Amino acid sequence: MMVLRFQLSTCCILVALVAFVSCQVPYVEKYFDQYLDHFNYMSNGQKTYKQRYLIQDKWWDREAGPIFFYTGNEGDITDFWDNTGFMFDIAPQFGALVLFAEHRYYGKSMPFGNASLQRDNIGLLTIEQALADFVTLLYHVKQDLNATKCPVIAFGGSYGGMLSAWIRFKYPNAIAGSIAASAPIFLLADNINRDFFFADVTKDFQKASAQCADNVRSGFTALAKMAASGPSGLQNISKIFHLCKPLSTQDDYMHMLAWIRNSFTFLAMLDYPYPASFMGDLPANPVNVACDDIGNATDVVSGLAKATELYYNGTAGTLQCFDIFTEYVPCADPTGCGTGPAGISWDYQACTELPTVNGSNGKSDFFPVLPFTPEMRDDYCQKTWGVSPRRDWGAVQFWTENLQAASNIVFSNGDLDPWRDGGVLKTTNPNIQVAIVKGGAHHLDLRGHNAKDPIGVVAVREIEKQFIRKWVNEYYTQ
Repeated sequence: MMVLRFQLSTCCILVALVAFVSCQVPYVEKYFDQYLDHFNYMSNGQKTYKQRYLIQDKWWDREAGPIFFYTGNEGDITDFWDNTGFMFDIAPQFGALVLFAEHRYYGKSMPFGNASLQRDNIGLLTIEQALADFVTLLYHVKQDLNATKCPVIAFGGSYGGMLSAWIRFKYPNAIAGSIAASAPIFLLADNINRDFFFADVTKDFQKASAQCADNVRSGFTALAKMAASGPSGLQNISKIFHLCKPLSTQDDYMHMLAWIRNSFTFLAMLDYPYPASFMGDLPANPVNVACDDIGNATDVVSGLAKATELYYNGTAGTLQCFDIFTEYVPCADPTGCGTGPAGISWDYQACTELPTVNGSNGKSDFFPVLPFTPEMRDDYCQKTWGVSPRRDWGAVQFWTENLQAASNIVFSNGDLDPWRDGGVLKTTNPNIQVAIVKGGAHHLDLRGHNAKDPIGVVAVREIEKQFIRKWVNEYYTQ
């Protein structure tokens, strides 16, 4: 099956000609009969499912061009196509074929259809299966296009960046090199300090304004006093935050605190220097906008409400009230799993191979004390899925800090990205590179060129292009 679609991404505000190319990139949507289980021949070895992928050969030099391959992460693959303009900006320079593969159990790539997320069926949602999907798909696409001699460069951001690193680790025969942006691969290490995330969100607001961070902390303190005053306090909070359903219990209040924290999390992650609609419809520099909202409010609680609404209501501001129970769903990842089927899939992954971070502690961060320890995650995951993360599996299967055997990977991290301290920020391995994006939020370097890009991201993209060129040349001369 294939469907020709035309997508316009949010990068279309750009004025540069090279950016204009990335704004108007049509793709062909295809489906591949992918193995359901790559590793168990007896149970599901001969069964298949339809894996979706998107392909564009507009700039492909069939004689010498590489394949730019995006390792799809936890969502519909079209969302990543629309927000990974860097690949399209440079594809004409390299004569590259562009290929985006959707991750199993996300988007339209549901192995068991509507029953995919049932306990009996979700067990095939693993990193190993996803990586095998990608390499199997690559093998067949290269065969179909008579491109067996073309080098493949993997790209990915966030979890997709982790996958782009791991696919080079595990399948160097298939991947010539990888751009792993905002890839917190050390989350799989058992000995990592998992308190970094909400502390780094706090630091992002402190960078914007020390007074802003103080106001946020004061807002939560005042909010706690209101909640402690009983039903009238909860009713007053509900009015200030424009909740669709008034708070009636302390449990409701605690849920609202996590809902607020979730908003600040995404404001920090998506702190791009221009308006963007990736994971939210936000203005340019949303952290600064939120700080202005807080500073200009009549009181700190009203300011906290205004800043929270920025993420959930976006620039359009169409919502008249907020349903905190549908807009935020508790899960195994305190930074948020999202909602809908993708949120359920990510919840399962956070309960198995991808344990993320601890909750907020009110000391290293400015949030209320909302703990989520590894032990609490184990308990939640057992109750929800009947499983728990294996503490040592990351080191056994995915190397964690032991990167001396790795090669041909650029690990990039923005200094505004709250995931940065889970990623590779330094290395003694000369065969991998570390790039810090000054002024960069979550995988800003993978987004398309923009006139408002900070100098830091322009520099990192040049580094990435340099190494892509090096890997492609080495591939053809080896």
